[in-house]
Amino acid sequence: MPELPEVEALRGFLDAHLAGRVVERVLPLAVSVLKTYDPPLTALEGRPAGPTARHGKFLALRIGDLHLVTHLARAGWLRWQDTLPAQPPRPGKGPLALRVALDDGAGFDLTEAGTQKRLAVYVVRDPQEVPGIARLGPDPLAADFDRDAFAALLAGERRQIKGVLRDQGVIAGIGNAYSDEILHQARVSPFKLAASFDEDQVTHLYDAVQDTLRTAVERAHGVAAGRLKAEKKSGMRVHGRTGEPCPVCGDTVRSVSFADSSLQYCPTCQTGGKPLADRRLSRLLK
Repeated sequence: MPELPEVEALRGFLDAHLAGRVVERVLPLAVSVLKTYDPPLTALEGRPAGPTARHGKFLALRIGDLHLVTHLARAGWLRWQDTLPAQPPRPGKGPLALRVALDDGAGFDLTEAGTQKRLAVYVVRDPQEVPGIARLGPDPLAADFDRDAFAALLAGERRQIKGVLRDQGVIAGIGNAYSDEILHQARVSPFKLAASFDEDQVTHLYDAVQDTLRTAVERAHGVAAGRLKAEKKSGMRVHGRTGEPCPVCGDTVRSVSFADSSLQYCPTCQTGGKPLADRRLSRLLK
């Protein structure tokens, strides 16, 4: 799933590529993709494109006085083409969900792999009209998101820290992958209760959030949209690396599986050397 660093890179990519261009046509090609009907997609045609904003994991492309907002979900992506095919695509064929054609022949496609169709597109007058944006917590890279603001979010949270970091209503933009990376850098168990952090631990975790995300954003800056997925994977130390050696201590990276996701961690760095139970419980294996 694209998370804050990749979506931020896509925002910058679109800003650079859409400047001075006009939307000629928007073609919805998957029945499930469009979540709004007023204004219609046709209202975007003939309007200038850009700039693009990021709201958590949402992209909001300004088109005239409207906004084309998308959430790429787990398997969605944006594919830019300097020259779109002359033949219009056929609905229901392959992963193509929506095409935006520009006045000079360029454009981009929104695609979604797999059978679970969760990619979402909205046409709105204000991005805050999108329910997922309206409920977002603060952006962790915002200038006013300091250590004290972070501490206030954790105070009284009786949930495990992994879930808190992923909750978009608490902090916007962090998903499964970067929460694994943040917790590994902070040397914290994903099952530690958020409210149990002392002052020093809060500071250490806040620093890990900032360093992990800012490093990833810097690494993704300027990377072409088609190479962002590979760039993300190459920068991961524990996420998606079950069975590989931890780059910090050499211990084997372990995994805990859930119904529709999994987390990765290093026992030596994060849980005192003890593997976590591979089920939805927070206790350690005896």
